Amino acid sequence: MPATDDPAVSVCFVVTIDDIELGSFNSCQGLGAEVVLEQREEGGNNHHIWQLPTRLKYPNVKLSRPLTRDTEKVARWFASMTTGFSRKTAHIEARTGDGRPVARWGLLEVVPVRWTGPVLNAEQPKVAVETIEIAHHGFVMEG
Repeated sequence: MPATDDPAVSVCFVVTIDDIELGSFNSCQGLGAEVVLEQREEGGNNHHIWQLPTRLKYPNVKLSRPLTRDTEKVARWFASMTTGFSRKTAHIEARTGDGRPVARWGLLEVVPVRWTGPVLNAEQPKVAVETIEIAHHGFVMEG
């Protein structure tokens, strides 16, 4: 397989919010879209139910990583919500282990929903992991 077609087996996800880089994450869940369908039954037609598309729905995106110094950037972004906020554009870029971009998604009007800090327990030593969850209103068409 040519090096340019290298699949993203080991990736990290670099997140920027309006040119503020929040750092790299090693897990990204929820990138997607769903068409919401409305079902209509037609009188006299017992063999068919109409499936009518109504709108697009976007799930929240969850990003996780081990705790790093970049956690401060996430904390500042969340803290900025207390003084009012404006919706921002986010970019999530999947990169290979050596830093080459694989794919990029732009998210419109992101809002931070939740930050979950690490579980700290001396009896069960584990890597301290943080997770952020963001809502958005669709994808940016770049080109």
